[in-house]
Amino acid sequence: MEYRKVATALTIAGSDSGGGAGIQADLRTFAFHRVHGTSALTALTAQNTQGVTRVDVMPPDSVAAQIDAVASDIGMGAAKTGMLVNREIIARVAERVRALGITPLVVDPVMVSRAGSRLIDDEAVAALREQLLPLATLVTPNRHEAQLLAGLEIQTLEDMREAARRVHRLGPKAVLVKGGAMPGALRGTDVWFDGERLETLHLASVETRNTHGTGCTLSAAIAANLALGHGLLEATRLGKEYVTRALQHPLAVGRGNGPIGHFFPLLGA
Repeated sequence: MEYRKVATALTIAGSDSGGGAGIQADLRTFAFHRVHGTSALTALTAQNTQGVTRVDVMPPDSVAAQIDAVASDIGMGAAKTGMLVNREIIARVAERVRALGITPLVVDPVMVSRAGSRLIDDEAVAALREQLLPLATLVTPNRHEAQLLAGLEIQTLEDMREAARRVHRLGPKAVLVKGGAMPGALRGTDVWFDGERLETLHLASVETRNTHGTGCTLSAAIAANLALGHGLLEATRLGKEYVTRALQHPLAVGRGNGPIGHFFPLLGA
């Protein structure tokens, strides 16, 4: 029997019982890219397409042990973080990233929802800013997260560019300010900055209410493409293309805002 060697990627994130976001979305995204996905669970959420009803947070040492177990045997061609919940978990993840030399690392801040609701407290925001962002190969804040990190209200394309510059000063190698929550023609426009190159990335906006898991999926797709050996900007472009295709084939699941179609090729798309 011939054994196939494949690229690997690690997701450090929470579980979504509804299957649309978090660990579940990340692993489906890795699988689509033919990347073997591993995981370190930070929280269990009871949620569906209509909302979250409960969150059970994992002990920081448990999160660290999961990361160590993967690193000591399977390894990882890339990693991403999603919902890290609190200051203690963020600090522990940052410590393991440094100790194990985990790179490339895509950080999805998961600080503020696309609708503008805060998801973590001020202590966790400070820990993310000071301890994790300087270790990131790429950080992918949405409009509201970029506003919080940059201390700047974002209304225009130039605001997005200035926010990218300011977030970059916090230490990540590159920044992708996402425009999914931007008004009008800027919706679907992202700004990418690596300290030298400033790029405006635009794909056609997709009209659908079933957008659950979009941010998780984008960061996972970028991580998967990095694990496959693509350069950082190319991995970002490919990740955006994948998310756009998945948005074009949303799933009719539940009575609320459903998930995007991670496995659209299997749906006859």
